[in-house]
Amino acid sequence: MIDIRENSILKYLLFASLYFSEGLIWSISSVIILVFLVEEGISTSMVTLVAGIVNLPWILKFVWGPITDYFIKFGRKRFILMGGLLAAAGLFIVVFIDPLVALVPFSIILFLSHVGVGFLDVSADAWAIEISHEEERGKINGAMFAGLFLGFAVGALLFSFIAQTIGYKYSFLAAGLLVILIIIFPLFVKEIRTTNKRQQVAKLLISEFKKKTTKLVALFSPLVHINIGILMFVLPLYMKIELQLEIAQIGLITAVFPIMMIIGSIVGGVLTDKFGRKIVISVFIGASIVFSAALIFADTWQILAVLFGIIGLLHGCYNSAIMALFMDVTNPRIGATQFSILTSLANVGEIGIGNTFSGAMISALGFTRTFLYSAWFFGPALLVLYYIRLKKDYKK
Repeated sequence: MIDIRENSILKYLLFASLYFSEGLIWSISSVIILVFLVEEGISTSMVTLVAGIVNLPWILKFVWGPITDYFIKFGRKRFILMGGLLAAAGLFIVVFIDPLVALVPFSIILFLSHVGVGFLDVSADAWAIEISHEEERGKINGAMFAGLFLGFAVGALLFSFIAQTIGYKYSFLAAGLLVILIIIFPLFVKEIRTTNKRQQVAKLLISEFKKKTTKLVALFSPLVHINIGILMFVLPLYMKIELQLEIAQIGLITAVFPIMMIIGSIVGGVLTDKFGRKIVISVFIGASIVFSAALIFADTWQILAVLFGIIGLLHGCYNSAIMALFMDVTNPRIGATQFSILTSLANVGEIGIGNTFSGAMISALGFTRTFLYSAWFFGPALLVLYYIRLKKDYKK
């Protein structure tokens, strides 16, 4: 068994690989399913609603977190393995379901698959909090999100190619097989359990959320993620409907976004450990406002690809800093619960608001004004960030 507690490189590799598997499934739910259902003749509003429902387990991370904390005596690794297997099983089952005939069962099975991803995610986060030092959390989050976005990029390219050449259902099958292969890695990692007792989760959680800083961070979390939630659903639809691109082209252009996020995540992780959380978040969100609004000029695939890539770079930078901030305010004794609540709130903004209502925004406002509103949502987030006071905004 490998002991990674004092080996930063192995820590980065472990958590990057786990997040890579999440990125693969994210590409399925945010790109492949969208285009698949549109090509099947399902309306844009219904497509984004289905995708929002499928991604709902990300919002419900506050449910999966307390379960893993309550049964902390079993450790984090066991829940990672169980979650990965459930995620893969759901992808295998939907291969046999026709969404035109059975859209509800199709959505439910994918929902359950994402429940598995939710358990994998909160357990990996809690494990990272337990074994990381404050001065390396920015870089660990950089590795995590580099893995996530690399998985998304690989998935967008690979699964779109598979979908166009041999069919969409084979892309689901390929994703499930890859997830199973990846979750083998934790089997060889030694896990030191911090306690064999059931935690008093509720009591500790109430104590943490009485703190003003925690409350402000909880408010900031959904607001700052609405922008990317809108863009991640609107841009593939924009490429399909307005630019009339094929699925392979959409997958190729979409892959530019996570590839740039990989770079941004690593850069942002290093910068946030060096200069502090708030300044990194503020600078890169400010730039994101400009480039999100600039999407109104993306009337060719070349311009769109450039802007999409820049937005991905900036998102990777500020997201690593945000996740490090979440870890800083999280009590390790309830790491899965508290951190999952903060990230669940982030997913409320990204998925519950951004993803789910993006189709309705397109119908009501058109693509151009939807791009402008996506930039506007950063304003309230920056206002809340200003009032967040950290006891120590870590600088190395």
